[in-house]
Amino acid sequence: MSAFPRLSSRSSAPLACLLAATFACAASSAPPASARAGDELAALVNAYRSAPSACAGRAAAAPLKVEPVLSTVRIGFGTFLEPALKQAGYAADHAEMISVTGPQDAQAAMDVVRNKYCARILSEEFSAIGTARHGNEWQLILAHPLVYPALPDPARLSEELLARVNEARATPRSCGAQAFGAAPPLAWNATLAQAALGHSQDMAARRYFNHKEPGGSTPPDRATRAGYRWRSVGENIASGQQTVAEAVAGWLDSPGHCANIMNPAFTEMGAAYAVNPASEDRRPYWTQMLARPIGQ
Repeated sequence: MSAFPRLSSRSSAPLACLLAATFACAASSAPPASARAGDELAALVNAYRSAPSACAGRAAAAPLKVEPVLSTVRIGFGTFLEPALKQAGYAADHAEMISVTGPQDAQAAMDVVRNKYCARILSEEFSAIGTARHGNEWQLILAHPLVYPALPDPARLSEELLARVNEARATPRSCGAQAFGAAPPLAWNATLAQAALGHSQDMAARRYFNHKEPGGSTPPDRATRAGYRWRSVGENIASGQQTVAEAVAGWLDSPGHCANIMNPAFTEMGAAYAVNPASEDRRPYWTQMLARPIGQ
């Protein structure tokens, strides 16, 4: 008999998703025309940020880091900033472009930028700048790089995840309409953890989110393939959560995942996450396998 609780999601940045299942057996960039002039304009922007004036009383701001790659991005007619930054290999959380035409030197360009865009160049939203001159056109790109949050140390994952799951099992709770009493603590099983890691790595590498792999294998198949002789198997998966606490809290907030965690039929668990380093968002994929071995 098997149950597939509905897919649920948590709205956050990035989007986090959860899925639970239970199984049991019956038995374009271009170089700037004048990088030197662009560097001079960047220096003038930072000088202004250190001692702003005549900008609605705005306070001084930290200097912007000059990023050479931002100076190589040419935003012309029909060019959009976000794909241009991606093509240049710069991952930005957010970015803006300012363009002025006509000034003959960096100081004159700065005068125009300061008069028209003082609030933007003083904004604390940005931490990086790239500037360039193309003929009589001056371009500034203000950006904040995409910073990937630190994920939990894999070496300590088992300890923290097992503790949080067993803490949850120690307290009676309702998982949707289903009430559960306190359940005995689970033991960590390295074989289940290895099976969980394999599924997380596969989801991350092939960018899908499902209990069934594209080749058709399911949680019981993966447990068996890893060498685990099971009497019952359950699986929770999640995507996007950055910490163990977020992953467990998300599972407990969803009836199907919660029921897997609270199920007294399970006696062991293993879990892991994986990230595809080539992906733009570095989204973590989590897998938790819960089971009872044959003989218990």
